[in-house]
Amino acid sequence: MSGFKSLRPVDNFYQSSLFFPMPVVLVSTLTDDGTTTCGPYSLLAPFYVAGKEYYAFMLECRNSSNTAQNLIKHKKCVLNFMSDDRKTFKECVRLGWPGDTPAEKMKDFIFHFEDGERKAEDRNGIYPQVISEAVQAVECTWVDTLDGAENDKPLPEGADHYELEKYHDFNGITTPYGAHFVLRIDKILMKPKYHDAIVNGVTAKDFPPIPVDYGYRDSKNFWYHKHRRLLPELLPQRQTTVDSVRYAAKRLQTDVKFTDAALEKLVNVPRIFLPTVLKGCVKWADENGVKLIDVKEMEIINDKRSKEKGR
Repeated sequence: MSGFKSLRPVDNFYQSSLFFPMPVVLVSTLTDDGTTTCGPYSLLAPFYVAGKEYYAFMLECRNSSNTAQNLIKHKKCVLNFMSDDRKTFKECVRLGWPGDTPAEKMKDFIFHFEDGERKAEDRNGIYPQVISEAVQAVECTWVDTLDGAENDKPLPEGADHYELEKYHDFNGITTPYGAHFVLRIDKILMKPKYHDAIVNGVTAKDFPPIPVDYGYRDSKNFWYHKHRRLLPELLPQRQTTVDSVRYAAKRLQTDVKFTDAALEKLVNVPRIFLPTVLKGCVKWADENGVKLIDVKEMEIINDKRSKEKGR
């Protein structure tokens, strides 16, 4: 290991012991009077990405923060992805000063709010608002039933951390000073330019100018990287054969059959995903009383999958 030197991990290791690229989001939450307040966060990552009845992010934060306490009380938030211009990032840094009350944070707030889709669908409900200047926004609900976190309570008045007999493993109050929140994705909202790019096909110029926070900070500065034009790199083309797809199809426990023309539609699917894709085809066939899947049926299945992705 002559090419490396060891660095000891310490508290907040992602800031003090690593150069760790992360997103920058402003998290909108509800205060006790029903107004929206915001705080900046980078410890955010996809959590449930497939195979569940919902999709989710994981947010990690200080458990005494306004964001954590508002989530414990009101369960709802919006993840606002802001642009990388200097004025916007400066405001994100200002909003992150620990100890400020929501009223102090929001007094000189430079952005604007608007209602999201959840409010449009539930006019009587109370939801945190979306930042109008955001590039994209994700409306979420904290899944407090995971890990027994539904009984977590707000901090007592004047306390700066929790003192519990037992802490959760991955959701709710996880340490005396930390909290994790599994956030179910309710709505993904996107400015038209970027929405249309995803629907119609993304090129290098279509990526939004979202900043990357490099984790490391010193006693004076946060450091971030502005968006640059992205460089495309072609995916490897590893087409399987119809024989391989047929072999995988024959291993399924089903009386649904595939024509070779239908199987040819799946030769670009990576081998590791073939069983899952084939089982999805069989499920559709069973639901629709189909015993032989041909090209016409594959087109219907693909069209259904495209519409589900669009939703």
